[in-house]
Amino acid sequence: MTPRARKFGLGRALYYSWHWPRAKIAESIREGGPIGQTRTALGRRAMAAAARDLPPLPPPKPGDSRVCVHVLTGRQLWYQTAFMLHSLARFEPVSVVVHDDGTLRGAPRAALQRLAPFARFVTAAEAEAHLDRVLPRDRYPTLRSRRAELVLFRKLLDVHAGETGWRLFLDSDMLFFRRPEQLLAWLAAPAQSLHLIDAEPAYGYELSLLAELAGQAVPDLVNTGVLGLRSDTIDWDRMEHWCHTLIARAGTHYYQEQALIALHLATRPHLALPREDYLVLPEPPEASECRAVLHHYVAGSKRWYFRHNWRRLLPTP
Repeated sequence: MTPRARKFGLGRALYYSWHWPRAKIAESIREGGPIGQTRTALGRRAMAAAARDLPPLPPPKPGDSRVCVHVLTGRQLWYQTAFMLHSLARFEPVSVVVHDDGTLRGAPRAALQRLAPFARFVTAAEAEAHLDRVLPRDRYPTLRSRRAELVLFRKLLDVHAGETGWRLFLDSDMLFFRRPEQLLAWLAAPAQSLHLIDAEPAYGYELSLLAELAGQAVPDLVNTGVLGLRSDTIDWDRMEHWCHTLIARAGTHYYQEQALIALHLATRPHLALPREDYLVLPEPPEASECRAVLHHYVAGSKRWYFRHNWRRLLPTP
């Protein structure tokens, strides 16, 4: 066994014997212990079952010129996508493009097609072929390899590469409880990029490194659960350089996609949706009262999402 292999084996052993158990224990405590985790799992299964019976979304009005809503989903997320779109369509019908993460087939795909028969579905094969034309691997090796490794990169590449005009991306793990006036106004007349305000810094890299790459400070607390961008303003050569440099200098990170968006926004006008209305990581009492316009259920807030809050959106008999 080579020294590198031994080091790799020891690293895996340390991870699974020490770090992984500690992380799982901390996660269990955050989620209310085994009983709480069981309640959350039961709620998740009930949500998936209920998603199959949601009524079809109202189609967009003929000639509707508003920006289209893009979502990325698959076998693990389809029912969350369904509830998010259902919660938004209660206030305004929108055009929808569904990007397949490579796992959307069979019953989940059929359920979303029944929910939004007017939606355009982009298969994983279609996305791959498109990227081969507009972001070829030999010219953009880092972006393409990160897309293959981390599905979050598809929010950027699959939605915007080779395209023009404004596009809005929405994460699936969100619910709208009140009419999203600011978001709907942006859809009707976008003039600058749009994003959520995060609950805490989540770029995965030192702000000093990001500022060095951008040539100035990057905006604070960008969260891409709601992300409106003009596709043809994205400099893909610069994106490749930034992506490669971040990895060379500080390694890969789960939040690297958000770091790249923050770099892009550093030199462009951008609008942050008001935090009090468009809430990332809702906490009690708001987590159960649902007075905000939008909840984005990240990290420990998912317990309220799966156990209770999706039920608020079930159609009344």
